[in-house]
Amino acid sequence: MAWEFKSGLPIYQQAAEMVQMRIIKGSYPRGSRLPAVRDLAMEAGVNPNTMQRALLLLEEKGIVYSQRTAGRFVTEDAQLLELLKYRIASEQVLSFVKRMDELGYGQDELEALIRRVLEE
Repeated sequence: MAWEFKSGLPIYQQAAEMVQMRIIKGSYPRGSRLPAVRDLAMEAGVNPNTMQRALLLLEEKGIVYSQRTAGRFVTEDAQLLELLKYRIASEQVLSFVKRMDELGYGQDELEALIRRVLEE
């Protein structure tokens, strides 16, 4: 997953979301050590202070935790990560359904459209 930042949201929030997505998809498995702040910052092309702020945001959510001398680690709480994954997916589905409703698709039509597109 490339580090692509957009205007509108602060960079540290976008970086936090990108690290969070990497955790959810398993690039950083439960209980694993995250790369050092400087390494993540260099990879993302941001200031280390920006990445530090992003990781602090994830710590506040309980997604990562710090061990003083060992670095930061991904939570081992599988239930928390599944809930996070569900929430993100739900937001995407609701956004999609809302846009399809604006186009005039009812539930039956939307289900048929999804089936047809997946079969192609």
